[in-house]
This record gives sequence, structure tokens and C-alpha cells, in this order.
Amino acid sequence: MFLEMTGFAQSFLAQQPAPIATPQVNYWAVAPMLIVLGVACVSVLFEAFLPKHLRWSMQVALSLVGLVVAGVALVWYGSIGSTSSAGLTTFNRAISVDRPSLFLWGTLLLLAFGAVLLIADRSVEPGGAFVAQAAIRPGTFQDRAQVQSTGMQTEVFPLTLFALGGMMAFCAANDLLTMFIALEVLSLPLYLMCGLARRRRLLSQESAVKYFLLGAFSSAFFLYGLALLYGYANSVKLSDIATAAAGSDRSDTLLFAGMGLLVVGLLFKGSVGPFHTWTPDVYQGAPTPVTAFMGACTKVAAFGGILRVITVAFGSTSWEWRGVLWAVAIVSMVIGAVLGLTQTDVKRMIAYSSIAHAGFLLVGVLAITKEGLSGTLFYLLAYGFTTLAAFGVVSLVRDSRGEATHLSAWAGLAKRSPVLAAVFTFLLLALAGIPLTSGFIGKFVVFSAALSDGMAPLVVIALVASAVAAFFYLRVIVLMYFSEPAADGPTVTLPGAFTTTAIALGVLVTLVLGIAPAFALNWAGAGGFAS
Repeated sequence: MFLEMTGFAQSFLAQQPAPIATPQVNYWAVAPMLIVLGVACVSVLFEAFLPKHLRWSMQVALSLVGLVVAGVALVWYGSIGSTSSAGLTTFNRAISVDRPSLFLWGTLLLLAFGAVLLIADRSVEPGGAFVAQAAIRPGTFQDRAQVQSTGMQTEVFPLTLFALGGMMAFCAANDLLTMFIALEVLSLPLYLMCGLARRRRLLSQESAVKYFLLGAFSSAFFLYGLALLYGYANSVKLSDIATAAAGSDRSDTLLFAGMGLLVVGLLFKGSVGPFHTWTPDVYQGAPTPVTAFMGACTKVAAFGGILRVITVAFGSTSWEWRGVLWAVAIVSMVIGAVLGLTQTDVKRMIAYSSIAHAGFLLVGVLAITKEGLSGTLFYLLAYGFTTLAAFGVVSLVRDSRGEATHLSAWAGLAKRSPVLAAVFTFLLLALAGIPLTSGFIGKFVVFSAALSDGMAPLVVIALVASAVAAFFYLRVIVLMYFSEPAADGPTVTLPGAFTTTAIALGVLVTLVLGIAPAFALNWAGAGGFAS
């Protein structure tokens, strides 16, 4: 009996799987992302244990220092620690640290620095753009009283850092499961931040609910597509999906159904038409610093993820799906350009502008060439800084109810504040793609890459859409310079140091990239994706 039990135990142990090996992690390569997430955790502790009167100053200092340290780590690794343009994968191939990842991380850190400055500013709106106590019901006596208070919901700083960490993981994710987790990490804080506006709280909360509900639908599409692709390739790794798609005897139904659902989730996050329905309402209702953060950083992260998925996982099957994404790009450009003409609110106008720009970006993605990759990365850098500065300017035109975003309030702005009108004119011209701005160079390199890849009809449509979209930018310029200001019109608030720095940073980058773009273009084209 003892011998039988011993033999059974030996056979049982022999059948057990080998111990799982601990994955090797290159901590230097992922240091920027880990620093951002670590600082976000420390920021939560600050929120829990610091006295209320110290929270704002300590949170601002921690956030800005954390972003600077992450930037230094990125520059060090990019110049010294990284010796190969091919990049590497770490965390058991879940994260790719390659030249596009480093470019996108650097772009996100710079944009987040400017966004944190806008979020932290308390001079434009006394007490800041964020409500002091978000739990108070809008419209009550307590709610009206707290508008005049100088406190703000400082939880917005850890939420911003967690969203940024999710964005960095999202655009570097090398498998779909990691990408989905990063998508939720970047999205959930944004849902909360959209509902924290100090003024017009019902509109702010409505935008948060819309963003949350539609975001949940898009996450479901992404997850269902992930499941179908796992069923097809027996893996969620992008390179394994590419291998299965290139030489598999399985039915392609799962492949293309999964890709379609997956891409819907990605296009929603990039506010690409016709998956854009959340964008105008959320841009209008969210606090303007949060709108700036979303408009700049979320666009960079979303298209970074789209570029990686399309290029690495589905590049070999482009003949089958390229026509569908051609149609999506055209729809996005037409929706953004045409519906932008009808808008009477500045924030909604910029929202439809972002939908048109998403279509232009998709033109670069569809090229699936080295030129298309570098052009799209450059476009993201240029568009992000222009958008950040534009929303910084929007926050300065105010009336008794807060921000005056209706176009009629901007009539004759040049007579009230020539400097602000000149800055906003320059930014609008950059969005329109006028020469000597980063917007012109961005469109030029993206359209050139598409032409080289045989997509001349799509480029012609994009040029027509650009011309149509230029009309509503020029309409605002004409309104500012050639209309008389109303006697009781809004005033222009003098910006504090934080908002001034954020706007100056955006304008400077927009100008430099328009005059001398070679450095950024060379950096964007330094290497491809690692898988």
C-alpha cells in the first residue's frame, strides 16, 4: 500500500507543470512610465494625509517635479541607455520600448507639463477651474456659496498623473490585454475629471456621464474584438496575431470581425468620425484645463496605439481592410470640416476641428510606411501643443458666469486685448495648416507619405476638407479684428504665471516646428516598432 501511494505521488509530481519563470524587466527602459505611476501613488498619499491648506502647493510641486524627473529619465535612456533603433520588449513582451514609444512618451510628458500648469492655475478663476467639493449637489445654496470659495478639488492632480501613466502604457503596449488595461487606467480618471467644473456644473456632470457611458460601450467593443482575435491567433500578442494572419489555415472571419471591433474602440478614443459623438459635448462641458489635457494627450495616446496595432498586428493584411479605413478617414474629415462651420461655441468648434484632424492623422496611419509613421508622430506633436495653447487662450475670455465661449463674445477681441487676439490668430492659422506653422509641416509630411504610398485620391479629399475647415478658423479671426465689441462684452483676464507659461510653451513649439522641423522629424523617423 505504501509503495502504491509513493508511486502515485511520484507520477502526480511528474505531471505538474514546471515553475513559471519570473519575467525579466528592464527597469531603466520603463523608468519614465514607472516614475509617473509612482508619483501618482505618492500624490494619493498626499491627498490622504496632508492638511488641506498644504495640499494644493504640495500637489503642484510633486506633479511638476515628477514630470521633470520622468523626462530626465527618458532623455537619459534615449541618448545613453538605448543603443539600438530596433528597441526592446520587456515585462514578458507586454511593453515595447522602441523609438516610437520614446517619441510618444516625450510628447506626452511635455504636453502633460503644460496641462498641469493650466490645471493648477488659480489666478484666471479665483480658486481654480475645479469645484471645491464635488459631492455638493448643483444648484443648492451650498453649491452657489462654494463658487466664491478659494478651495479646489486637489484630487485632480493624482487623477491627471494616473491618466498620463495609462496613456504611456497604452501607446507602448505590445499585447491587447495590456492595452485594454491601460485604456481603462487612462479613461476612468478622465471620466471623473470632466465632472469637476467649478461653474456650469450641470453641463460638466452631463459631459462626464456621456463620456462614461459611451466610453463603456467602446471598451466593450475593444474587449470583444480582443476575445475574437485571441480565438483566431491563440494569443493576444501583436506579433503572434501578425504571424497567424500571414500564414494560417483558419477562417479569416474571426480575424476581421475581431479587428473591426478592436479598431472601433481605438477610433472612439481618438475621436475619429463617425465614432466622435462624445467629443463636442465633452469638450464643451469639461473644465477647460481638462479639455486641453484630453484634446492634446488623449489624441497622442490613442493614435500611438492605433499606429502600433495597425502596423504590427495587421500590416500584412492591409489589402483587405484599407478600403474600410479610407471611408472612415473621409467621413471623419467631412464631419469635422462641415459641422465645424455650424458651431457658435469656441470649444465645440475646436472639438469638430479635432475630428477633422483625426481624419488627417488616419491618412498617415494608412500609409503603413516609415514615412507615414514619422509623419504621423510629428503631426501628433505639432497638434498637441497647438491645441494646448488654444484652450489656454479660451480660458482667458470671461464674463460674470465664467468663460465666455460663445462666438459673439469674441467680437472685437483685438480691440480689448491685441496680444491675446494675435496669439489666438496664430494658433488658428496653425490648425488651418498655414505655412510657417507646425500645422503646415504636419499636413505636408502626412500627405506626402500618403502620396508616396499611392493614396492620391484620399489626399485630394483631405486637401478639400482642409480648405473647408480653414473657413471656420478664418471666421473667428475676422470676428476678432473686424467687428465692434459689445459695450457689456466679456473681459480678458490677465493670466497668471502658470497659464502664461503653458500658452507660451505651446506657441513657441508651434512656431519652432513650423520654421525648423528637421530635429523633430529626424527623431520621429529614427526607428520602427519592436515586437
